[in-house]
Amino acid sequence: MNLTKLNNLQKTVLVIAGSDPSGGAGIQADLKTLTSFGVYGMTAITALTEQNSNGVFDILEIPIDFVIKQINCCLSDINANAVKIGMLHSADLISAVLEALFNNNIVSNKNVNIILDPVMVAKGGHKLLKENAIDALKNFIKVAQPILTPNIPEAEILTGIKINNLKDMKNVGKEIINLGASHVILKGGHMKARVMTDLLINSSEIHSIETSKIITNHTHGTGCTMASALSASLAKSIDIRHSFEIAHKYVNNAIKTNPKFGRGNGPINHCFNINEFIN
Repeated sequence: MNLTKLNNLQKTVLVIAGSDPSGGAGIQADLKTLTSFGVYGMTAITALTEQNSNGVFDILEIPIDFVIKQINCCLSDINANAVKIGMLHSADLISAVLEALFNNNIVSNKNVNIILDPVMVAKGGHKLLKENAIDALKNFIKVAQPILTPNIPEAEILTGIKINNLKDMKNVGKEIINLGASHVILKGGHMKARVMTDLLINSSEIHSIETSKIITNHTHGTGCTMASALSASLAKSIDIRHSFEIAHKYVNNAIKTNPKFGRGNGPINHCFNINEFIN
């Protein structure tokens, strides 16, 4: 057992997101991912959900003032090297989280990346973002200038532009940059093609990663996981392009080694790279 490796816990990430009791997505996936990267994870839970691999059946919203209390108590005590944001279901919550990040000097601190995964619709089709919250989300992007990690349907909702091919992905990514995002990682997993392309876009460059599509139903939580893996590397001061490559590789391997749990869209394997305690 490598105790030096296990004890080298120096970087922190605050995750602001919803809970998935089945462990495949949300806060649970975030914490497992951060742990596998050797990063200390903290959480501010925005909602409790009733969900499993078959879908989301109900949502219990946490009172906004209590969400903010969770954020404040983490940042005032331990602080964060990066902030990863997932499910923010309402306009009021989005505005309150933005204010809390301002009050804790996160938005103005260029050494702390804000990674926003704009969770809008679950894989089973359940809406996770209220219709009237889109404008508040766009304002958050304009003000906080986060790194955005949308999938294709989320990017279409944000821009109002349909994506049919790689050229459309690049154009929509640039439109999201125009909304205020510092970088966009646009995930191509929803594209009907044998080769999947993920893009890293900023105001002047586009980088792409291509992989063969893995035919499986076990992809629950890939978006949450990608954003958290990115956050972990950024918290370690790894540059955005390398962090993108590391996160992509991690998710790809987690899909390939999925445990085949569940009767629907099953979870991926967040722990494939953890072997310290495996006999």
